[in-house]
Amino acid sequence: MNLKNKFVLLGILLLSGATLCAQQQLPLSLAECRERALTHSEELQQADNRLEQARLDRKIALTASLPKIEGSLMGVYVLPDMDMMGMEMRIQGAYMAGLNLTQPIYAGGKIAAAQHMARIGEESAEQQRRMTRMDVLVEADRAYWTLVAVERKVRMLESYAQQMDTLWRQTSAALEAGMAIDNDLLRIEAKGSEIRYQLQKARNGADLCRMSLCRVIGVESDVCPVPTDTLFQATAPGELQANLEARPELSLLEQQVAVGEQQIRDARSAMLPTAGLSLGYTYYGNIKLRSMVDVGNGNTVPYTQEFRDGLGVAMLAVKIPVFHWGEGRKKVLKARYELHNSQLELQKNTRLMVLEVEQAIRNVEDGYRLIQTAELALRQAEENLRVMRNRYAAQMAPLTDLLDAQSQWQQAASNRIEAQTQYRIYETEYLRATGGLE
Repeated sequence: MNLKNKFVLLGILLLSGATLCAQQQLPLSLAECRERALTHSEELQQADNRLEQARLDRKIALTASLPKIEGSLMGVYVLPDMDMMGMEMRIQGAYMAGLNLTQPIYAGGKIAAAQHMARIGEESAEQQRRMTRMDVLVEADRAYWTLVAVERKVRMLESYAQQMDTLWRQTSAALEAGMAIDNDLLRIEAKGSEIRYQLQKARNGADLCRMSLCRVIGVESDVCPVPTDTLFQATAPGELQANLEARPELSLLEQQVAVGEQQIRDARSAMLPTAGLSLGYTYYGNIKLRSMVDVGNGNTVPYTQEFRDGLGVAMLAVKIPVFHWGEGRKKVLKARYELHNSQLELQKNTRLMVLEVEQAIRNVEDGYRLIQTAELALRQAEENLRVMRNRYAAQMAPLTDLLDAQSQWQQAASNRIEAQTQYRIYETEYLRATGGLE
C-alpha cells in the first residue's frame, strides 16, 4: 500500500470514528459537568446520609434531658391456687397495667457532654460533606479539561497529517518532473507513519478520557460527551491568598480537638453523683381470695374477695460513686492523652496545609507564565514553518528543514495545549487547597 492510499484510509477511519461519536453526542459545559458529577457521585450521597445521621444523633441527644414515660401491661396465670394462711389465692387471668415517668435531675454533666458531642458530630459531618463535594468537583474538572486537551491534540495531529498529505502530493509531482528524489518520498512516508501512530494513540487516549468523563458524570460509556468550554483565555492570576480558614480539613481537626476536650469532661462526670426522679402508677385486678368464714353457731359459708386496685410510687434515687479503684481518674488521664494527640495532629496538618496552599499558588503563577512562554514558542514555530514551506517550494531549503519545522510546530502546539489545560487544573486545585471550591 503506497502512502497516498494510506492517507486515504486514515481519512476514512477518522470520518467513521467521528460518525460513531456523533450518534450519541452529549454537549457538555463545565458547569453542567460539575452538576452531573455532584448528582451522580456515590461518595457525596454517602456524605449526605452521614450528615442526616449526625443530625438525628443530635436530636436523640437532646431527648436525654427530657422526661420519659413508659407503659406496661402484664397478664398472669398461676396454677395451682396458692395457700395464704388457710385461704386460697387464685391468680388465673390476673392483670397489671401501669405508667412510669422518669426524669433525670443531675447526671454529673454526662447529658450536656453527650449533647455537645452530638453537635460537634453534626458539624464534622457537614465539613466532611464539603470536603467530599470539593473532591468531586476537582475530579470533574480534571476529567473535563483532560478530554478537552486530548481532543485538541487529536485535531492538531489531524492537521499535521493533512500537511503531510499535501507535502506528499507536492513531492510526488516534483519527482515526476525530475525535481525531487525517491528518498524524499521515503522520508515523507516514514514521517507520515510516525504521525499516524501518534494520531492513533491520541484517539485511543481520547476514547479513554471520554469513558472516564462518562464515569464521573454518571452516563453510559456509549455516550459521547462533547465539551463546549474549549476556549482558553488565561488571565493573570493576581494576588493569591494563602488562607486556610475555609478549608474543611482544618475545621475537622479543630473539631477533633473539641471532641478531646469534651471527652475529658465526660470522663470527669463519671466520678460525680447522679440523681433522678421516678413516678409510677400500677393498676392490678382479677386477683381472688377464697376461704370459709364462720358465721356463728358453728356454721361456715364460702367467702370470695376480688382485688382491683392501684398503687402509686414516687422515688428519688441518688447514686454516689465511692470507690472504683481509681477508674475515673485513669479515664480522665487517658482522655488528656487523646486531647494532646489531637492538638499535635492539628499542628502537624496545619503546617502541611500551609505548604499545600503555597504550592498551589506557585503552580498557578508558574502555569500562567508557562502559557505565555508556550504561546510565544508556538508563534515562532508557526512563522518558521511558513518560511520553510516557502523556501522548500522555491527549492531554497532541503526537505529535512521543512520536516524539522513541522516537528517543531507540532511540539509547540502540543506544549501550548498542555500548558493551558494544566493551568485550568491548577486553578481548581488552588480553590480546593483554600476551601473556596463550591
